[in-house]
Amino acid sequence: MMRLSTAAGAALMSAMLALGFTGGLGWAQAKWEAPAAEKAKKNPAAKTKESVEAGERIAKQSCAPCHGDKGRGDGPAAAALPKKPADWTSKAVQDEPDGSLFWKITTGNPPMPPWQSLPEKDRWNLVNYIKSLGKK
Repeated sequence: MMRLSTAAGAALMSAMLALGFTGGLGWAQAKWEAPAAEKAKKNPAAKTKESVEAGERIAKQSCAPCHGDKGRGDGPAAAALPKKPADWTSKAVQDEPDGSLFWKITTGNPPMPPWQSLPEKDRWNLVNYIKSLGKK
């Protein structure tokens, strides 16, 4: 095994980061796809006004720093992130199946944290809120 000096190791790490090699951090700009079985999951939360409003409360509390107040990926923390948060109003997000959005919310994708700690119903309500943004 080859040993590098501290300076050489730091230089190598800097070069790897510049080229997008981030190990398990997942910050390289690859398409983020949910597994087929997750995409196929049906949303058990009816798309009611109450569900959308509950999802909006969660978004404003937990997601707005990065995704912004209107879900456009322009929150105050977004500029400091290594990749831009998703714009929930975009066609790409709106075309995602509910199951895919639920999986993405649940598992996260750094720098987005996983939100499996949110109750399942809250995550489905958040999906309903995200989907409601495409109708505005």
